[in-house]
Amino acid sequence: MLKFIAKAKKLIDLPNIQTRKIAIKLKPSAEILVKKGHPWIFENSIAKQNKEGKSGDLAIIFDNRKNKFLACGFYDPNSPIRIKVLQANTPVTINAAWFATKVKEAYEKRIPLLQTATNSYRLIYGENDNLPSLVADVYYNVLVVKLYASYWFYYLKDILPELIKISKAETTVLRLSRNVLKEKNEFGFTDGQILDGELHNDVIVFKEHGVNFSANVIHGHKTGYFLDHRNNRKKVGELAKNKTVLDVFSYAGGFSVHALVGGAKAVTSLDISAPALEIAKRNAKLNQYTGTHEIIVGDAFSALNNLAQAKQKFDIVVIDPPSFAKSAAEVDRALASYKKLTQLGLRLVAKKGTLVLASCSSRVTSDVFFELVEETLHRNNATYTILEKTLHDIDHPIGFKEGAYLKCVYVQID
Repeated sequence: MLKFIAKAKKLIDLPNIQTRKIAIKLKPSAEILVKKGHPWIFENSIAKQNKEGKSGDLAIIFDNRKNKFLACGFYDPNSPIRIKVLQANTPVTINAAWFATKVKEAYEKRIPLLQTATNSYRLIYGENDNLPSLVADVYYNVLVVKLYASYWFYYLKDILPELIKISKAETTVLRLSRNVLKEKNEFGFTDGQILDGELHNDVIVFKEHGVNFSANVIHGHKTGYFLDHRNNRKKVGELAKNKTVLDVFSYAGGFSVHALVGGAKAVTSLDISAPALEIAKRNAKLNQYTGTHEIIVGDAFSALNNLAQAKQKFDIVVIDPPSFAKSAAEVDRALASYKKLTQLGLRLVAKKGTLVLASCSSRVTSDVFFELVEETLHRNNATYTILEKTLHDIDHPIGFKEGAYLKCVYVQID
């Protein structure tokens, strides 16, 4: 249901609080990583600092040998990643002009995407765009800025005007991560706050390669929608003409809707969340299609097993689970889950059909994931052809190893 949202009308007054600078020296191993461009400095990598740091302080890191500028970054006392590097090796003044340059650089990377029938994109992708712990997504004419660290409260006044200008957003919404919400917020910022412009409805309709979707920018997960699989959804839509499609972990129906618009005969969306499947149905109805759209509410593993036992087959099976490994301790269990899903998918895909398997667990690398899928196919005596392997879309650039998380493989079962 569409909801009326309070108005800001014009950019609200943002806090202008003086921040401090902290002098830092690192242990030799950490210093090497920073020189190579890694954006994270952990607490135990700091050898010396001249004063206690607070959120919002700017850490200036000096080279141990020459005592010259090495890097600068945000100091984060609330995270084991104590410093998030903004720039290394070349001295710089962190101010509104510096932020404007970084926003422009990020926007230029996205221009090829914006030349397609797409008006939704990730403008800023955190560390990968040299702006750690900040995500900025655009849905049509609405900019959603999500903060994953409280130090950004001190710098919104410097970066927000450029984000609004370059995105041409008519409305700007602030979203706060759970960690930020737990911290003391002396500025009065709230999750879902309108920072600029006005918003009459919390649900925004946008286009993704010509297909209509909606995002709840106030209450939706993350910033309202998952933009990262855009290119894979497009590919599935192109494969779907006259096919039957099963979309597992469908959430708001990204793959399902592209398949329907692409001419699929029948699409089944499977997810454990009934409200998410209702959104999937509404997203489908934003478009024209002739195929049928069914939903299954249930645990993916159990539901897939039930479908397999019923001898159901689909021309295309898409399995895109949430992250299974949020910590190193969960990696083995994640690999076992990916193996099980590959086996279940193999039982459900028709001969000459396509099995699409994806992972968004950053702790499971693309090499490990792709190898596991092929090994599982071999062990189950599948005859198959790898059609394609994909990674991040253009608006989710990879700036450092840990910034890579998304991988997807298309397998034709011969």
